Amino acid sequence: MRRLRMVIGATVAAVAVATVASAGQVSAESANGDLGSTSATRSASVARPAASTGYFNTYTTVATLGNANSCYAAEGFAVGSSYTYAVKINGDESKAVIYRTRMSDGTTTLMKNGDNGTSYASYLGHANDVVLSSNDGNYYMFVVTMKAGSTSVVKLKYVSTTYYKVGSYTIKYNGVNKSMSGVKITSKTASTINFLFKSGRTFYRGALGLTATSGTINLTAGFTLDVADALVNGKTVPDITSYANQGFGYHSNTVYFPMTHENVSVVLVYRNISSASGTIRSADDLSFRITSSAYPDLFEIESVGIGAGSHLWFSTNRRKAAGDTAHDGVHYFNGYTA
Repeated sequence: MRRLRMVIGATVAAVAVATVASAGQVSAESANGDLGSTSATRSASVARPAASTGYFNTYTTVATLGNANSCYAAEGFAVGSSYTYAVKINGDESKAVIYRTRMSDGTTTLMKNGDNGTSYASYLGHANDVVLSSNDGNYYMFVVTMKAGSTSVVKLKYVSTTYYKVGSYTIKYNGVNKSMSGVKITSKTASTINFLFKSGRTFYRGALGLTATSGTINLTAGFTLDVADALVNGKTVPDITSYANQGFGYHSNTVYFPMTHENVSVVLVYRNISSASGTIRSADDLSFRITSSAYPDLFEIESVGIGAGSHLWFSTNRRKAAGDTAHDGVHYFNGYTA
């Protein structure tokens, strides 16, 4: 969520960050300490053991996202088996575009609206998060619009790089219309999709008929995330409760929760989600952080997901200075495998 492109002048210490200058070409960008530690410059192409626990603070950029139809703000993001899907919106949320990126080589395509032949949709609102689904050989996206009412969630069917609007739904909690800022699917049956939604740091559960094209998703209470006591590299993060949160990732009963303040983004990890209730604590043995000197005005992780290579993939809004619109991208954390 690009926060009104406000001018932010803070500069903090950098981590080693790898970027792709073009598809398949990886170079080391910089290597100073992350919050005081030191790290030698190294190429991302050098093989290093992958791990499922630990602290991860470098990344590889696989693609840079464009700004078609004046859509400058990166928002929702979802990860499939071969492609990622990133949504960007314009300033008044009247247009949203979707970019499909092949994870193997970074090839990125602006998707087409098959209903009217344009390259944007006018009904996705803020499009703050996206989740993918498939049924009987067909592929779908569910998008949370951050609107309350009959378009709280919009369903798209997509065929290769073309999408069609095929459904919209109302979200209710305790009988009241609600808007949500995050969505993922936890399970499916022969007739039902089970969702995990969020608003801020509070999560809800809801279900929808597998083939429903309209209707109401009635939510039940889930759990709330404790972020104040979360450990990143073994330490709590000062003022983390003031960090902005965006979408989230879900994989193998685990929530990956990104948060951002200026040019610092962290990802907290919460396990055993199927049985979670009340307030839950993050994992002490797994955390992520990028502190970017290359993008001192903003390094904002929008959402995350497990994809190719079992990496943790993510999309960003990145700014070198106020008004910079050239560096939003698709990336993954180095060294981590789920």
